[in-house]
Amino acid sequence: MVKTNHLHQNDSELYHDPVSYRQLVGRLLYLTNTRLDITFVVQQLMQFMVVPTVLHHKAMTRVLRYIKGTPGQGLLYSPTSTIQIKGFSDSDWATCPDTRKSISGYSMFLGDSLVSWKSKKQNTVSRSSSEAEYRALAIASCEIQWLIYLLNDFQVLYKHPALLYCDNNSARYIAANAVFHECTKHVEIDCHVIRERLNNKLLHLLPISTSAQVADIMTKPLEPTLFKNNLSKLGVINIHLPA
Repeated sequence: MVKTNHLHQNDSELYHDPVSYRQLVGRLLYLTNTRLDITFVVQQLMQFMVVPTVLHHKAMTRVLRYIKGTPGQGLLYSPTSTIQIKGFSDSDWATCPDTRKSISGYSMFLGDSLVSWKSKKQNTVSRSSSEAEYRALAIASCEIQWLIYLLNDFQVLYKHPALLYCDNNSARYIAANAVFHECTKHVEIDCHVIRERLNNKLLHLLPISTSAQVADIMTKPLEPTLFKNNLSKLGVINIHLPA
């Protein structure tokens, strides 16, 4: 996805065949089950299923060209990964030009293998970047708890805390602060969600630099070099290219 282009409603004339646009987006959505590299852009294209424009179709065509050029690209799972859940949570504040809602994204690893990922527009508008990050943390913590339940259902005992990385200092401070004050009262439910999991030792909330935040690829378009670096960190390889 072109980093400088921000898709929005009524950004150009209407596309002449909206039915084919919806069909293609539906196929791309199915493909995100294995191709995490298109998760964010498909989430963006889905916002315009009702009234797609020429620019929306152009952006989708770019995705199709990318997929055609990388048929051998996918996740590589190591046979020697440890049983340790690691999560990376991120958000892009007020990124939607139509609603000013933020985008939440997370990447969940079991050892060195990526097993779960998501890119989703938040349900409500956040009044600060910290609030947007905190809502993303709450969603990521719920995913961690579900993965632990899933491991237990598979008779894989998982007792030590998972690791959740966040690059926003304010969000981590709010999670550690037991006192609610006026500026956080409107996100009190999300505060309780993440604090309950922290107090129960379900997870540890750890800092990470923005440059090492691999969940960035789920929340915003990236420059080609940074995009490829993130893919390699997520365990994505192209079997058609030399090692």
